[in-house]
Amino acid sequence: MAETIYALASGGAKAGIAVIRLSGPSAGEVVRALTPGAPFPAPRRAVRRVFRHPQSGRALDDGLALWFPGPRSYTGEDAAELHIHGGRAVRAALLDALAALPGCRLAEPGEFTRRAFLNDRLDLSQAEGVVDLIEAETEAQRRQALRQAEGALGRRCAAWAERLMRLAAHAEAWIDFPDEDLPAESRDRNEFEMQQLEAELTQEIEGSVRSERLRDGVRVAIVGPPNAGKSSVLNRLAGREAAIVHARAGTTRDVVEVGLDLAGVPVVAADTAGLREAADEIEAEGVRRARAAAAAADVVVCVAAVTDPAAPALWTDARAAYPEAAVLLVANKSDLLTQDAAASGIGGAAGEPVLFVSAQTGAGIEVLVDRLAAAAAEAAGAGEEAGLTRARHREAAAECLAALRRARRAPSPDLEAEDLRLALRAIGRITGKVDVEDLLDVVFRDFCIGK
Repeated sequence: MAETIYALASGGAKAGIAVIRLSGPSAGEVVRALTPGAPFPAPRRAVRRVFRHPQSGRALDDGLALWFPGPRSYTGEDAAELHIHGGRAVRAALLDALAALPGCRLAEPGEFTRRAFLNDRLDLSQAEGVVDLIEAETEAQRRQALRQAEGALGRRCAAWAERLMRLAAHAEAWIDFPDEDLPAESRDRNEFEMQQLEAELTQEIEGSVRSERLRDGVRVAIVGPPNAGKSSVLNRLAGREAAIVHARAGTTRDVVEVGLDLAGVPVVAADTAGLREAADEIEAEGVRRARAAAAAADVVVCVAAVTDPAAPALWTDARAAYPEAAVLLVANKSDLLTQDAAASGIGGAAGEPVLFVSAQTGAGIEVLVDRLAAAAAEAAGAGEEAGLTRARHREAAAECLAALRRARRAPSPDLEAEDLRLALRAIGRITGKVDVEDLLDVVFRDFCIGK
């Protein structure tokens, strides 16, 4: 980190304003070189400056300079921002000027946040939250990413680590100081605390799938027999002609996916081939893919035409076939029946709550969207506190849990202590903070060693 890095922080599109970010030991000298003769900016105050080429002295732009002395900056280093006009030529001129300065180089992807982590301004989970915040496309994704970027997951991991550290310190004390007057009830307290922590981690790991769904998108599969109107329902949900619609049955042969934003929850809705005995090998492959998409879905929308006498059996089978998913039963083409006939017809015969819609007229689609949004929010755990949002988090937590369970069954204090150290190291990998030296502080705080 001896070099000063710079990058265009505002993206490459033409805009009214562009921001160039600097960080490193020479950031202050860079600002002086670009604004010769001008007073140096006061910390964290925007000042108007004419930026000039450091070699030729020619004016490049008239903008704003901001100075962030370390360690009170995003990276923890001396940092600066140049707010300039967002035209391509202006951006190129400033970047060329920076490249001409000794000790300056273009930043690598993620390098500003990497330096923030290395300088203890962020933990790893916060850094991942920053990435997720930038990539968030829905309101629920934004809320989850913001909680993580603000350190919600890091604080939970720190609390778990503190408890593991205390448990390990107590186990170490029983090994290293067997003749001291240690509290006899500490072993029982350790056992109780390990049970509590094991239950919490188990619940957290089981719930991590929901956080990952919110980050990656809830999978929704639209299934049903041919000519039930599945593609028309998808087009209504998408608000555009995303899938081909034709009166001939079997038009859809492959899985057609569309990204949706339902009440802030990201959804990937998949239209699938009609489920029936295939007429040829191409249709057979489409049916196979349809069943695979439904099996992997978090929400299954089972569509049948109101005129289909097999609809009740189809819906009953759908409930049984996808027990892990939320299943919504949809009777399409309701415009072919009167409301009274629909209410007393296949919906009642199926013995299931059925949503009557018409993809042709749009009737009932708003209710379907509301029900689908609620099911997606439930599947994604939208509104819950920040949890384990990545496979990396889940794997580290699972490793911690496995070590904790071994510690509970350990036949000797030394093996118990070793497994507790492994559990502590595993949970520390989520945030990137593992300091076994802190064990000593806990030992001396909780026990009067050598009294």
